[in-house]
Amino acid sequence: MSQSPPSVPVPSRGVPVPSEGPSSLLGSRSLPGVFQSRSFPEGIHPLPVSWSLSGVSRSLPGVSQTPSRCPSPLPGSRSLPGVSQSPSGGVHPLPVSPPGPRGGAGGGRSGGRFHSGRCGGSHPPPESGYRLPDAAGAGAAVPGAAARPPRPRAGAGRPPPTMAEAHQAVAFQFTVTPEGLDFHLSREAVKQLYLAGLSSWKKRLVRAKNSFLTGVYPASPSSWMVVVLATAGSFYCQVDPSLGIIARIRHCLPESQVLSPESRTVVSAVIFSTGVWLSAVLLFRQTLKLLLSYHGWMFEPHGKMSRRTKIWVALMKVLSVRKPLLYSFQTSLPKLPVPSVEATIARYLESVRPLMDDEKYGKMEALAKEFKEKTAPRLQKYLILKSWWTTNYVSDWWEEYIYLRGRSPLMVNSNYYAMDFLYVNPSHIQAARAGNVVHAILLYRRKLDRGEIPPMMALNIVPMCSYQSERMFNTTRIPGKETDTLLHLVDSKHLAVYHKGRFYKVWLYYGGQVLRPRDLEMQFQRILDDPSPPQPGEERLAALTAGERVPWAEARARFFSHGKNKASLDAIERAAFFLTLDEEEHGYVPGQEGCMDAYAKSLLHGQCYDRWFDKSFTLVVYKNGKLGANAEHSWADAPIIGHLWEFMLATDKFQLGYTEGGHCLGEPDTLLAPPQRLQWDIPQECRAAIESSYRLAKALADDVDFCCFQFNQFGKGLIKKCRTSPDAFIQISLQLAHFRDKGCFCLTYEASMTRLFREGRTETVRSCTAEATAFVRSMVDPHQTVSSLPTPAPQPSGPSCRPQPGGTVPAAPLSGGPIPWEVPIPQGHPHPS
Repeated sequence: MSQSPPSVPVPSRGVPVPSEGPSSLLGSRSLPGVFQSRSFPEGIHPLPVSWSLSGVSRSLPGVSQTPSRCPSPLPGSRSLPGVSQSPSGGVHPLPVSPPGPRGGAGGGRSGGRFHSGRCGGSHPPPESGYRLPDAAGAGAAVPGAAARPPRPRAGAGRPPPTMAEAHQAVAFQFTVTPEGLDFHLSREAVKQLYLAGLSSWKKRLVRAKNSFLTGVYPASPSSWMVVVLATAGSFYCQVDPSLGIIARIRHCLPESQVLSPESRTVVSAVIFSTGVWLSAVLLFRQTLKLLLSYHGWMFEPHGKMSRRTKIWVALMKVLSVRKPLLYSFQTSLPKLPVPSVEATIARYLESVRPLMDDEKYGKMEALAKEFKEKTAPRLQKYLILKSWWTTNYVSDWWEEYIYLRGRSPLMVNSNYYAMDFLYVNPSHIQAARAGNVVHAILLYRRKLDRGEIPPMMALNIVPMCSYQSERMFNTTRIPGKETDTLLHLVDSKHLAVYHKGRFYKVWLYYGGQVLRPRDLEMQFQRILDDPSPPQPGEERLAALTAGERVPWAEARARFFSHGKNKASLDAIERAAFFLTLDEEEHGYVPGQEGCMDAYAKSLLHGQCYDRWFDKSFTLVVYKNGKLGANAEHSWADAPIIGHLWEFMLATDKFQLGYTEGGHCLGEPDTLLAPPQRLQWDIPQECRAAIESSYRLAKALADDVDFCCFQFNQFGKGLIKKCRTSPDAFIQISLQLAHFRDKGCFCLTYEASMTRLFREGRTETVRSCTAEATAFVRSMVDPHQTVSSLPTPAPQPSGPSCRPQPGGTVPAAPLSGGPIPWEVPIPQGHPHPS
């Protein structure tokens, strides 16, 4: 290998280059004449360095490199999965690895010419060299670099490399010198590039195939072949099924010497068959849409079915005979109809009647009549117009005005949580449980991307809208001064992890494949074993997402819009989801009073700074192996997370499994680079904003009084045996409990799904009805009997009928189970009704 000419000294230009930017995320930048140094606060070394014309620089999986003191070969070099970097500020360009199993050059040889050496100096003797570790653990001798003593790798008798530094490696680059083009190439890097590209194209092809299958549902590609063969068979029998259309198509085809008369006839028949097939597809889809617009089945008496509904069920089964994909029914679902003004006003008056005396109800009737005659007709026209050119006339407003425009904290007020198994703990090892469940979640995401998850079906017949599942992963709520926005990416290949006040970036893929559970366990264990302390202001950084939205938006725009802070924040916001490796232990402990209360409060708000409340969901893994999740509400409703949660728990327990010692199955790949520690530069003003948000969130969390308990006397099975709806049973129980506690009724909100319609979310059910109040009064009156139930009487209103701050508002359980629960109202928070 030829030596490079002596470097030309160039004085430093004083360009401010950050010394420890998060180069492992979005790239570090270096300029000619300056290089980064940790010895100087300005990050610029004044000594002369060599000129070079930078080419393309990329870091790839499996490549490990120690940074030299030379300038970065390319402004904006990027790091990718599996890349590690030693924090050493030495002059060696590559790390030293022990000899490979075959003695000298292992499987990780590098092609091209290697150019290395000290900045501003000449090359070392050619007989010395470094070793570049490959994915198999072997090393290839790299000539032209000074030899150093071998150093063991992580997982081979020494602790993993320190993760307090940024990780970066150069996979290929070129430099223009007086001798010509000096090209650097790593074969392992090229291999990883190929595998990543192959995986990406496979994903694109699968999505294209599923889009086609979804578009022609309930037909299938094989049905097209049947139509073509039927048309060809009829021609063989000298029967023209097209009534002359095929002959006209053949006449319109351009003249060509390639096509014989027989070939032109075949092409014409195929075109005609395709047209017939597409027409049948459109007819079937319109028929399916009409069938899905029928909702009479919901009003059938229990155990009985009318003739019309029986015919409808038969037709639905015929059209749904082919196994549907996740979005097969999307375009066939009916639009949410706009209710009439008369029906809306009648329902409103009916819902407030039990809460008002005659005088106030009379005033309300007068206001409703005035609204109906003056304002409502114009607004109704606008709603009908919007319903014509949108798929759902209310969902976008619901998302923006109910969720995204809210300026109060998401924590407690909006976000909700999910719990682990109560009686089962598959593994008590925190890293192992995290490895299995993260892998299970990634399997679910792959099925979701491919549309392989079947849509939710009511009574195994009626499909529900799957639109909300699209933003389950790779989604973050971005704060704004007036309204928030949702950032959703098509794909994300890394995970953001929080542990002991430190943030990490963990790559989820290697060689185009999802990391195995054992590899993920090893990565999480490396984080747990990392002794480095949090950086200044890093520990409580996530408290910004727990406080009010305007201060978070202002702090984000001011302190996180450039430099290493922006790169690290992007790593969190663009992650697939967020993982917290919690230091506490929670879960159900038989005989321990209050364990479920603490478990629920931990998932609801944690320490107010150890959950990223803006992410679509935060997975929490406790020290004892228990799980939980905290989910943001604007992108979807709770049943969507429920589908993921059920799949994840079942896959973790019954498919992936653990060893007898509690570890994930398999052997880890110790050559995987450790997780990357995110770097921050948080000034004092930003720390003050973090502390302010933390104090507000802490006061909100401390004001929550949560009581979570088990009820195992009976469940929904017994309620159904009494020919009663479990939901109706719970709602009546809530009304009775509230009346016994407060002595009055209040406006009650129960959420119900509208996913029978396209892009439907939820609607309000007012369960405090005249019938419900009459039942409650009869239950509390010992002289009442079933035969002597009075006519529902109006309930006098007054301030005592409103729950006081610190009280509770009854709500329906998300799962429809038999355990009543209550939503806590913090002090000073407005009543939701």
